[in-house]
Amino acid sequence: MSPTVALIIDDIGDSMSRARRFLQLNTPLTFSILPRLRYSQILAKEINCCGHEIMLHQPMEPADPRLDPGPGALYLGDDPEKISRIIEENISGLPLATGINNHMGSRFTGSKEKMRETLRIFKNSRMFFVDSRTSLHSKAYTIAKTLHMPAAYRHYFLDNIPFEPAILSQLRKLKHCALQYGTAIGIGHPFPQTANAIGLFMKELKNTEISLVHVSKVLNS
Repeated sequence: MSPTVALIIDDIGDSMSRARRFLQLNTPLTFSILPRLRYSQILAKEINCCGHEIMLHQPMEPADPRLDPGPGALYLGDDPEKISRIIEENISGLPLATGINNHMGSRFTGSKEKMRETLRIFKNSRMFFVDSRTSLHSKAYTIAKTLHMPAAYRHYFLDNIPFEPAILSQLRKLKHCALQYGTAIGIGHPFPQTANAIGLFMKELKNTEISLVHVSKVLNS
């Protein structure tokens, strides 16, 4: 099997123009859409019509209480009924989503109990899960595996430094990871620099055995 790289573009939903830059790349990408934002539903339909994969970018409680994960977030203090209600509302707002990954969540994903409650709901909705690994203490991927969910985890963030050469360097790390292990997953954000770097990366992949795929193609089910 040829090495594959999957790229997830997070934080979609508050800008039409930024999302469309990635659609113009004409390559398989997975778009992770934040719930309840101004353009979340419109962009989901447009992205789906372009043949791309959609995930729900589920907000979760961060370690830093000064950070706001946004609407539709899950918190450690939420009881099971509230978690279920919030998730069902988020899914109903993005019915085209086939998987989820966490937005923030460095505190929430560290809780085995809460992640088990949360992932059971997504499993019952037949959705796959990608652990964004916003924390080294995340239990999310491990819990997903114990629940026998189709799941994976992020290998590299692309644009913590939103500078085109730095992003391209991260993409090349993904390429080496894929060559070594067969698959690699990167997460980027809707920055113009990220779209430009992916365009350059696509040119580098020409005449190589590595292919870009939707993240559902690299899950460890």
